[in-house]
Amino acid sequence: MAKVTLTEFLTLDGVVQAPGGPDEDRDGGFEHGGWLVPYADEDMGRFVDEGFRSADAFLLGRRTYQIFAAYWPRVTDADNLVASRLNTLPKYVASRTLDGVGWHNSTLLRGDAVREVAALKERLEGELQIHGSGNLARSLMAHGLIDEYRLLTYPVILGGGKRLFDGGAVPAALERTGGRTTSTGVAINTYRVAGPPGHGSFELEE
Repeated sequence: MAKVTLTEFLTLDGVVQAPGGPDEDRDGGFEHGGWLVPYADEDMGRFVDEGFRSADAFLLGRRTYQIFAAYWPRVTDADNLVASRLNTLPKYVASRTLDGVGWHNSTLLRGDAVREVAALKERLEGELQIHGSGNLARSLMAHGLIDEYRLLTYPVILGGGKRLFDGGAVPAALERTGGRTTSTGVAINTYRVAGPPGHGSFELEE
């Protein structure tokens, strides 16, 4: 069975919309696209490389697939780890609107995304990585299909935009398995799902 990991860039107030560029996603009149770029540094690059090094396959939503497919095939430097992994490893694309996927080694998942991913998780081995793909990620979280979260939280507040945890996720306790802070103040934390959340009380005993 594959392990499904989710890597997300998010603001301090949880926004994941359009981190990489002004026109990446203007849904809802979003005007803050590219908010991540001022915080990019070598520390962030090393973490991203470490993540891609462990990938065995990728799972992408439509918008993220289209953004990646328009960019990464043009990066032909054999020493670029992200490009080499994305351009060669299997890519599964969850979409009901795309007619096809032309990027090398890509497969279109046309049916219900939750069912398709659950079956894919049973069939594959190794690490199945989701990058971005916020709509897909929220659907999978609502059905408990994410095994590990890799969250890069940036020191910026936007006040609006699409959020990762926007209701509907299965309640879960998380165990922090790693963490670091970049030179620009980005908090990087990795969590694995550890079961249902615990509960308690601070009431004084009589």
